[in-house]
Amino acid sequence: MFDMRPVGYVIGLLVTVLGATMLLPMVVDLAEGRGHWPVFAESAIITVVCGLTLSLSCSNSISGGLSLQQTFLLTTGVWAALPFFGAIPFALGATEADFVDAYFEAMSGLTTTGATVFTGLDDLPKGLLLWRGILQWLGGIGIIVVAMVFLPELRVGGMQIFRSEGFDTFGKILPRATEISARISTIYLTLTLACALAYLASGMTAFDATVHAMTTLSTGGFGNSDKSFGAFPGAVEYVAVFFMLASALPYVRFVQITAGSARPLFEDRQVQVFLALVAGITLLASFGYAMRFDTFSAEVFREALFNVTSIITGTGYSSTDYQLWGPFMIALIFFTGLIGGCAGSTSCSVKVFRYQLLFASIRAQVRRILAPHGVFTPKYNGRPVDEDVLNSVMAFFVLYFVTLGVISVALGMTGQDIVTSVSGAAAALSNIGPGLGDQIGPAGNFGMLGDTEKVILTIAMLIGRLELMAVFVLFTIRFWRA
Repeated sequence: MFDMRPVGYVIGLLVTVLGATMLLPMVVDLAEGRGHWPVFAESAIITVVCGLTLSLSCSNSISGGLSLQQTFLLTTGVWAALPFFGAIPFALGATEADFVDAYFEAMSGLTTTGATVFTGLDDLPKGLLLWRGILQWLGGIGIIVVAMVFLPELRVGGMQIFRSEGFDTFGKILPRATEISARISTIYLTLTLACALAYLASGMTAFDATVHAMTTLSTGGFGNSDKSFGAFPGAVEYVAVFFMLASALPYVRFVQITAGSARPLFEDRQVQVFLALVAGITLLASFGYAMRFDTFSAEVFREALFNVTSIITGTGYSSTDYQLWGPFMIALIFFTGLIGGCAGSTSCSVKVFRYQLLFASIRAQVRRILAPHGVFTPKYNGRPVDEDVLNSVMAFFVLYFVTLGVISVALGMTGQDIVTSVSGAAAALSNIGPGLGDQIGPAGNFGMLGDTEKVILTIAMLIGRLELMAVFVLFTIRFWRA
């Protein structure tokens, strides 16, 4: 019989931790003096009580490690359960959101998507704004652990190729997660503090710098203003670019740097290709602007660099309505969002390494056609790639684009136009944030969509954040019979 108690125990612990973090925005609301603090006090009590009850009721099952089936269920269960409790302050607070909107916002936060249904952000209590930032910050560090611990062991989407990248101590799930979390948490926190100080030095207030540091390092994209980063033009955008790029790099390389070896970072082909893509797409965007408006300036380059970096890393900030730059920019931004950052980072979407493996496989196949008797093995970072890794990557690509098509059709069936449907599906599944069009583009948000569309997109955010297969496997009969 399938024992779900270990899964419940871990989820209960994490829910309890989430409830404890609600005390931070409560303190901020107390200091602000707008009388909003009871919302977080009530939310914290509800969340902590539920979390402790669940973990204590399942505590008699923690003697052993997690089975493969339990690990799959835990990975999805955590990302489905935490937004439920993370949504409570939105439902009880100043936004007075209904369940669909509150859960959408919390899911967008924890999956670091950055799509929002709220307007009037400039006037919200600071506690709620901080809570949005905390959700994304926790989601960012959480997905690093998932990408470095769970997905390689679950052989999801080719992630098994990174099992020997620095943490190859296979054993019980919880001890290993604790070991890795301890290493990356220090780096993640240090980068967050450095980002906050850099924002502060660039002209942001202490509160804005803190929240935006959280949402930048998590590549989440929640801001404190309806204008997103349009409220902070100038040098602060270069600060954001630097830290968005840093958080889109493999965190295992930062661990190696702290151990005294920076060489792996500079020799990593994934990092090289990713940075080259950012540079190349930025130049294309700048060129497109110059061709359309017959002018060019340092400001144009800065806006192109900022928005391209924001989209390719999946952060989702916007500093301008780049749709006004013309059809070329719209198409460029759309396909940029389908690339993503590096594996083992807080970024999202397909990821650069999968495209590298795809092209390596195609290249080997072409060479076999030209030389039928030759032996050609696809390589990644100079090492041969196992057949199971390639099969996993190919399956991911097929499943990704099929899922993208299904979600687009589902949105279209609700009455949305093709631009909103396709870009919304891509934005949610790739955890980017803004879509395209008048409604969900960089100048709008997702608040005008109906409940059905929001439910579809909420599910898409969850599926995309956990790289599809970790979720879809739960719907197979064989999984529950194993």
